[in-house]
Amino acid sequence: MNQYIIIFRHEDGSKVASPEQMQQWMQQTMEWINAIAQQNKFVDGKGLLFDQACVVHSDKTISQGAFGQNTQTIGGFVIILAESIEEAGNFAKECPVLQGDGNSVEVRRIAG
Repeated sequence: MNQYIIIFRHEDGSKVASPEQMQQWMQQTMEWINAIAQQNKFVDGKGLLFDQACVVHSDKTISQGAFGQNTQTIGGFVIILAESIEEAGNFAKECPVLQGDGNSVEVRRIAG
């Protein structure tokens, strides 16, 4: 069994959802995580804040905000156990983050 990270990519992290929408998304995300945990395949996860962030570039300059060359940003991640990239991808397909226009999730096997 390998560990995989599922990275939540938001098209525009500067957009602010209503408190009601945020609560709904958080509930959906917790249900999604609980479904993975019930299979004993959830390892860890964290949300990342969009404020108090910066990007350090190769030329050592610093840009304020959680954005690189575009507006897409990482909003959080979970680490899961899976037998294969296909199984991990199937977990990722159910991620509530995918409800947002332009959002995506990236699945990567963790080395080690």
